Amino acid sequence: MQIALKIDVDTYHGTLQGVPALVADLHSRGVSASFYFSLGPDHTGRALRRVFRPGFLQKVARTSVVSHYGIRTLLYGVLLPGPHIGRRAGSILRAVRDAGHETGIHCYDHVYWQDHVANQSETWTRTQLMRAVDAYREAFGTAAQSHCAAGWQVNAHLFALEEALGLSYASDTRGTHPFLPVMDGIEGHCPQLPTTLPTLDELVGIAGASVDDAIDHILALSRTSGEQAQVFTLHAELEGQQFRTPFLRLVDTWLKEGHSIGTLAALRSTLNPAQLPKHLVSMSEIPGRSGVLALQGRAL
Repeated sequence: MQIALKIDVDTYHGTLQGVPALVADLHSRGVSASFYFSLGPDHTGRALRRVFRPGFLQKVARTSVVSHYGIRTLLYGVLLPGPHIGRRAGSILRAVRDAGHETGIHCYDHVYWQDHVANQSETWTRTQLMRAVDAYREAFGTAAQSHCAAGWQVNAHLFALEEALGLSYASDTRGTHPFLPVMDGIEGHCPQLPTTLPTLDELVGIAGASVDDAIDHILALSRTSGEQAQVFTLHAELEGQQFRTPFLRLVDTWLKEGHSIGTLAALRSTLNPAQLPKHLVSMSEIPGRSGVLALQGRAL
């Protein structure tokens, strides 16, 4: 089975601490992954406005947000100015590319995108996406080939914009297999490679589950999926730090069981977009995560 590792880097702290750790760990195992960077200002502290969202406080309690992110990160954008990640940590971003990993766009401002994109206009969406596109080019000196939406938050305009940019693929959704997205009457022709497996932070603490219980659950799911390719999303702030050892057990077990672990670009190379099915995309809830996110729906 082919397993793609999608690494979301949400914060300045995660860029500085989690990313180098993951690069070192994956290098020692001969594994490549796809890193998706937040490229503009880190305004993580503004996420505290989600306190009234159903399930938010429970998730904060389950995943020990302060220990993962640190107090300073939780003050960015509130009491402290948010550091511009692409400019302040550009050398780390380029080191990921130079180590042989894929790099792509996560967002410009993670909190701003995640909290506002769902109901925004084409103009707003294009402005925010182009800020990320330009910041990526500033950091890497070349155009990005892929995008994965922060928090799996999208609107229909995004799918048309990804196509217009000529991206090779996007991974903005949760689902079961690659597809072409259709939302609110807009058909996108940029392939979606959805996250197929649950994330650790969605499993830890549910019914008392430990992080090792969560790893065992993900392994069990992958063992029952046959030869269907899987996409596993992890976070530099979690698997690159406090969840580092359990994550490596997951990778080592997959390798021992003979699975191929690599990038989303490698998965994309096996696909013919003309043969991909069209699926509706809707904003719905999933267990373990607060709020709604983009889900692969029925085939058309």
